[in-house]
Amino acid sequence: MTDLKGKIDFTLFVSVRNANPNGDPLNGNRPRTNMDGYGEISDVCIKRKIRNRLQDMGQRIFVQSDDRSDDGYTSLKDRADGCKELKAQIDAKKNANRDLCAEIACKEWIDVRAFGQVFAFKGTSVSFGVRGPVSIHQAVSLSPVDVVSMQITKSVNSEAGKESKASDTMGTKHFIPFAVYKIMGSVNVQLAEKTGFSQEDAELLKKALETLFENDASSARPEGSIEVCRMYWWQHNEKTPAVSSGKIQRGFTMKDVADHKDFEDYGIEWYVDGCDKPEVIDFV
Repeated sequence: MTDLKGKIDFTLFVSVRNANPNGDPLNGNRPRTNMDGYGEISDVCIKRKIRNRLQDMGQRIFVQSDDRSDDGYTSLKDRADGCKELKAQIDAKKNANRDLCAEIACKEWIDVRAFGQVFAFKGTSVSFGVRGPVSIHQAVSLSPVDVVSMQITKSVNSEAGKESKASDTMGTKHFIPFAVYKIMGSVNVQLAEKTGFSQEDAELLKKALETLFENDASSARPEGSIEVCRMYWWQHNEKTPAVSSGKIQRGFTMKDVADHKDFEDYGIEWYVDGCDKPEVIDFV
């Protein structure tokens, strides 16, 4: 493994067309929006997709979705106990070395050394936490979004009998006709040194971001309805660059168009004086 060359910043622009990128369970699973009408995708949702892509690449993942479990474990505690080296340390109780526990967990699972993780389970006398170097902002759309609701019906009863619902039972499906979301993130070198997050891990993260919505299709997100349009990747040579992440992310400009129909309509450009130019990857 190679030490991280320097701090990394990245930005993705993601288009959504006739899909629900991230439903809000507190609002009838409608697409998330803020008080100003802009669409949102939670950072937890984005990290879930990154984990899924890393898992598809053959990497070991600690926080797995139940429907994607590849090791037979049905809980985080079982997965932690399944690591013999980690369990031996935890079973030591008073003699357990928390720093060593964290080191073992970071070596075992890439999402732990990337995002961090709290290991605190009921019935376990030893708990510890890992602070990860990869931070992800919640995504926000570039312009206010329209949320369309569609009524749907069932054509077949689920069960026979009095308590079964009629075949014309109504339901509701919500989607956004079109929007572009901005996803921002960074990799901190100081924290990467503590967790062992390497330059090779950074390349895997980059590949996961490039293919963020592969194998992610569902009824709410049909295949091809959400795609990464463009990615900006800054690989700095310093641990703490002269230009801050905030200034880098504020360096984007776009056209003031009344009605955006495609990603190109935004005319996105980036420039910050004194900052190295990023690697720009276009996918559309």
